[in-house]
Amino acid sequence: MPRRTLPFVSPLAGALIAVPLVAACVQQGDFGRPAPTAWNSLIDAAGTFAAHERGEPASLFPFTEDERALRDRAWRFLMPARERSVFDAALNNLTRARVLPAGWRPADPAAYLEAITSGPFRSVVSRYRRLSDDLVADGRLVPAFAETASRVVRADLTRLQSLPFITTLDDRDVRSAAMRVAENRCLIAWVRRETAARSASYRYALEHLLIAAPEDEAVATERALAFLDSRRTLLDPLLPADAEARCGLVPAEPGEVVLVRKG
Repeated sequence: MPRRTLPFVSPLAGALIAVPLVAACVQQGDFGRPAPTAWNSLIDAAGTFAAHERGEPASLFPFTEDERALRDRAWRFLMPARERSVFDAALNNLTRARVLPAGWRPADPAAYLEAITSGPFRSVVSRYRRLSDDLVADGRLVPAFAETASRVVRADLTRLQSLPFITTLDDRDVRSAAMRVAENRCLIAWVRRETAARSASYRYALEHLLIAAPEDEAVATERALAFLDSRRTLLDPLLPADAEARCGLVPAEPGEVVLVRKG
């Protein structure tokens, strides 16, 4: 498993990391995310501050209804399908909230397989079924996220097209508007990247289960994987193909413009 090293974070972020048990033991709400609480509001506020300090897009404008829904629906894909430990859950939540940078965690395709096989289980078939359940659940949630993201992208286009015609805005307003547009686009790009990574980890788990313990249930699991991959294509038209690189989520090709500056 790749070695993980925590990046440098601000004192506020460090204080949040020091209490992972609190972060992990929150009540679940809609879309698989924790219910709104003062603690989670603090984490989200700290994430905006930390992202700004790293030079990433971070706007103080209030969220529109669609922007809030976009973040709610992104939760499912920015958090691992299966947590390996309470500490991992806390770090993943801090990453989702942008207290920690998105790229600090190296890709680990084996993590999901380890999570679903680490504890006691009745039979290998139950592992296949758990994998299928996660695949289908992800696939069913992609269209709703894509639809919300499409509305946000259209609203952002209206926002940008309106800027030249509004003369009462100051530089701070213009910058905040531009930062919110970049913030929204990079969130969509992040989800697109994470759904691809989840698909890869699911495939890794299926292939290793198949070799370790072949079962007829593998056929249904493979169909569930194909279902998720077909739904993931709904995210492709939302942003240019290089959006992940422009947002600093993956290494940029020579000559590409990066929207975020890593601090």
